[in-house]
Amino acid sequence: MKVKKRKRVLMFYNPHAGNGLFKNNLDFIIEKIQAKGLQVIPVRASRDKAIETVFSEIDPDEYRQIIVAGGDGTINICVDAMIRHDIDLPVAIFPAGTANDFAYYFELPHEIAPMIKIAMGNEFTYADVGVCNGRHFINVAAMGTLVDVSQKTDPNLKNTIGVLSYYLKGLSEVHNLKPLPITLITPEKTYEEDMYFMVVMNGKSAGGFKKISPDSEINDGKLDVILFREIPVVELLPLLVNVAQGNHPKHKNVLTFQTEKLRLESPVEISTDVDGEKGEKFPLEFAVLHNRLRIFTDPDNGKDDTDRQSGSSGH
Repeated sequence: MKVKKRKRVLMFYNPHAGNGLFKNNLDFIIEKIQAKGLQVIPVRASRDKAIETVFSEIDPDEYRQIIVAGGDGTINICVDAMIRHDIDLPVAIFPAGTANDFAYYFELPHEIAPMIKIAMGNEFTYADVGVCNGRHFINVAAMGTLVDVSQKTDPNLKNTIGVLSYYLKGLSEVHNLKPLPITLITPEKTYEEDMYFMVVMNGKSAGGFKKISPDSEINDGKLDVILFREIPVVELLPLLVNVAQGNHPKHKNVLTFQTEKLRLESPVEISTDVDGEKGEKFPLEFAVLHNRLRIFTDPDNGKDDTDRQSGSSGH
């Protein structure tokens, strides 16, 4: 029986993400992909969730891969829809957002030509996917007062000055910090804490902080929990310096641990965020889907070869 060659590439892109690099090069990208004998099926990210309709109707056997162009929020929308529709295709990421934390983990380039080269290659790395109350996330779920910073930051400001916009907004919100009571329940242990902020990480970076979870491995089948306890305001700046350097896991007011399952409870309302977008309401139930994704990567970026497979994207 002759095996059908997969000739199509689904391209899911956010035209409003970042500084417009992807949108300004869209025709060039399509030209280069078509030169490989592939047909590009573009899907524009929009509020009507067109990606849902596409995934409910396509035949995955006709597709070589999915290309996602945008920031973490765009990747999140695509991956969440993929999993709910049981789509299992390798994903190529074109980092085009503000922080691009998920892409940062894989050391993906920010120039168009090498993005295309990686996407048209045959090397990929496995990645876990987090689950929060049934909703999937690729990089981080965050809780606490500082979550409002991301949700209150002007999108135009984010696109213009990037990650700096988060920091400027964060400084303006320091006076609103207040400790929030929270219970963390894992199969191994239960914690009772008063926290300012916490993250449940799949990747290493969030909001532009490159080392917020320095020991995370994106395919170890575990989530990394980092909770910042109540702390005097005068000690916040030194702690932020520690976070920037990746030294905060040793700090006395920082709780860190790994787990496969987690439940969060609180008697008060706590703001949440999933991959940069408004998150779920408490209580929160977390789990992890081990090695659920295949992400195209550069074979020369120095990642551990045991995480990488080759050749399975070209059919």
